[in-house]
Amino acid sequence: MTASTGGNSSKVNASEEPLDVEGYPVAPPELKLEQVHVYVRHGERTPVKVRLSEPPASIPEHWKLCHAARNFRELIAGPIGHDDEPIRVKKLVETRSGLTAEGLCLLGELTDVGKEASCCSTYNFGAALRQLYVERLGFLPNILQRNEEAYFRSTNIPRTVESLQHIVHGLYPASKCDPEVVPAILVRNGVDENLVSNTMSCARLAILELEFAEAAAAAWNPLLEPLDGKLSKYLGGQPLRVDGKPRASGVLDTIRSATAHGLKVPPEFEEEDVVEAIETAVSSEWFAVKNEEGRRLGMGRLLDDVSQKMQHKVDHPSQDPMKILVHSTHDSTLAALCSTFDVFDEKWPPFTSSVTFELFKKQDIPAQQTTLQTLLGTMWKSHSSEHYVRMRYKNRNMVLPVCAAEGKHLPGSPEFCTLSAFQQRVKELTPTNWVAECTPRA
Repeated sequence: MTASTGGNSSKVNASEEPLDVEGYPVAPPELKLEQVHVYVRHGERTPVKVRLSEPPASIPEHWKLCHAARNFRELIAGPIGHDDEPIRVKKLVETRSGLTAEGLCLLGELTDVGKEASCCSTYNFGAALRQLYVERLGFLPNILQRNEEAYFRSTNIPRTVESLQHIVHGLYPASKCDPEVVPAILVRNGVDENLVSNTMSCARLAILELEFAEAAAAAWNPLLEPLDGKLSKYLGGQPLRVDGKPRASGVLDTIRSATAHGLKVPPEFEEEDVVEAIETAVSSEWFAVKNEEGRRLGMGRLLDDVSQKMQHKVDHPSQDPMKILVHSTHDSTLAALCSTFDVFDEKWPPFTSSVTFELFKKQDIPAQQTTLQTLLGTMWKSHSSEHYVRMRYKNRNMVLPVCAAEGKHLPGSPEFCTLSAFQQRVKELTPTNWVAECTPRA
């Protein structure tokens, strides 16, 4: 059976949350926006494995939702001096039985919906960034005059790279770039990647994540047991468990992917109490990193990058033109960032949801003169070197517990953490010797 567009819309659809431009809370007038770091989950995709395809669930095994960008023109390098025309190439997916069809998707592939066909697509996320930071706030230039003003990086996974391509097209389409400017999308080798918790290059982190998963199974499997009567019939008679076959995370992934594309799912998976129970268990397994060591090894290097780039902007404001840094990544990154700062809501991050870190500079307050100051010919001004960081997730400001104390946030606005308090926490989280800390303990 093959899925195409259509079907029902879920009553509990937490898979979509577009960037809210109109609802964005403008900072107090004394704060000037200096730099924005954006971490966005890729767009709507197919499930990463085939699950729930057998009756009575009958969620299609093959999804026919990938028509866009299937035709290519490539210039193939031939012998020197040989002038070849670009060849035309068409990409098709072949099933294990050898069948092919136009628009058939790979597992885990960004679909047409995830690119530009829905309210929450990656193209529209980029367009929303433009509406917010170019048109509404006037922070970014209307025309991108040089690549140094914007930074784009993705994990080296097709769905995140394609998502970022569409985000860039929404934020700075060709008509809004100087003719000499071609935005670059950066990727890193897997061993150097810090946009995810990199278990490939950190064996100790892999061990910790396995321990977190085992602890989640012990804690949550008994609480999933009451759902057996409702859900086992969709799982070949097997109970739904954190460490089951299929795993609870895989089942929820398939349900969320289907829901995001308007495909019909079993009615029990539309019941709020059922979805909430599964989501809480899965979030605990995958995202709720409470262990300080896990936070250091998982997100420490990424946050150190943020801190260093902000500090460079503070130290060299006239020499550093970088205003926005957009990173295309995964649900696990967004959840880990929130968990690391103790502001995670225990919900699976929706497609194209994002975490942003905004750097602000406190501007001089208009001069206030007293009689004494007039006599002395002096003026009082605010300290102009103060900087603040605001973290936002799902269109909401995050009030960071590490910045709750007096003197660690903007008075009266606890969501604006002082840069020094933010950096102090990041310093605590940054591995001092990555190789040594990643070595498994004897």
